[in-house]
Amino acid sequence: MLRFLSAASLAMALAALPAAGRAGSTPASKDAYLYIGWPIDGEVVKSPFKVWFGLRNMGVAPAGVDKPNTGHHHLLIDTDLPPLDEEIPNNRNHLHFGNGQTETVLELPPGRHTLQLLLGDKDHVPFDPPVVSRRITITVR
Repeated sequence: MLRFLSAASLAMALAALPAAGRAGSTPASKDAYLYIGWPIDGEVVKSPFKVWFGLRNMGVAPAGVDKPNTGHHHLLIDTDLPPLDEEIPNNRNHLHFGNGQTETVLELPPGRHTLQLLLGDKDHVPFDPPVVSRRITITVR
């Protein structure tokens, strides 16, 4: 059975961080649930491969749209979470889906890779509490 961090669980885990390191100022639904629907943790894939994103109890909207309880996906590849009180970087390890996309096709080199989702607000800043998926590990053959 797959297990994911709820926004409430992550908020509790981050409670010990200094206030400046916690999250942005846009409020998130307390029961938001972000996950990678495919591939699943431990999957062996052939590149290129599709990744699809799931979100419950919040909506998806393009970057720049200021609507409560909506945000857009950021896919973190082979990296840790960025600072949660700053704009999410935009580079090869932090992919932005600012048009509201809920899936993508990735091409990664052979080997082990980690994938994790982080929901950003209209300005690409994580919510408060942060809405983040469980980190999965895949192998590209």
